[in-house]
Amino acid sequence: MIDFLARSGRRYLDALASLGRASAFLVQLLGALPSLFTRFSLVIKQLFSSGVMTLSIILVSGLFVGMVLALQGYNTLIGFGAEESLGIFVAKVLVRELGPVVTGLLFAGRAGSAMTAEIGLMKATEQLSGLEMMAVDPFKRVYAPRFIAGFFALPALAAMFSAIGVLGGHLVGVELLGVDAGAYWSQMQAAVEFREDVLSGLIKAVVFGFVVCWIAIFQGADCVPTSEGVSSATTRTVVYSCLMVLGLDFLLTAIMFSV
Repeated sequence: MIDFLARSGRRYLDALASLGRASAFLVQLLGALPSLFTRFSLVIKQLFSSGVMTLSIILVSGLFVGMVLALQGYNTLIGFGAEESLGIFVAKVLVRELGPVVTGLLFAGRAGSAMTAEIGLMKATEQLSGLEMMAVDPFKRVYAPRFIAGFFALPALAAMFSAIGVLGGHLVGVELLGVDAGAYWSQMQAAVEFREDVLSGLIKAVVFGFVVCWIAIFQGADCVPTSEGVSSATTRTVVYSCLMVLGLDFLLTAIMFSV
């Protein structure tokens, strides 16, 4: 019993210490962001790495998610004689929830893990120490460009996910199941509102981008500089990011619906 309490207390203290290091890391990271105004080329390079290289999986996933939503929604709505409202169903579900959430999960699995592995490898091979010896701040040269690039890339990817998902819903609902194309698009345009739907999804995507990039970069910078340490840090990035995306989605949804 004593050993169990000791192990539990040690894990709690380790988690608390890690949270403290992550908070201090975030403060330094945010302080390094103004330096990017003179190093915009670094941000462009990381935008390609974290945004463009993730685009293919986002588009393919969005297309199939939209197609599945249309198929499931049609089978449900037709029982109420409301199959003409399929466009509303697909658009609201994608823009409000599935767009930012699924994009956040995919971004964490692809771009987030890549950030952690890259930074962890730089730490393991002492490249970060070499930068410090040359009076180059890793926060300004390595961490900040990746953070701001991922922060802007995730909302853009979420918008593309939702757009291609709506197109996938059209392919199944209109072309395959025979829903009227005019009803699909006109009812969607009439029912989807900017503040309640588009803006809420955008806020979620921005928050997810902030949190996922923070976790990914911190785990890489804080990992044990060995191959096993980098592997463990990459795993923690994906797990923590997915849990945070799902938890924050519930919290943000509850706040938005209560306002």
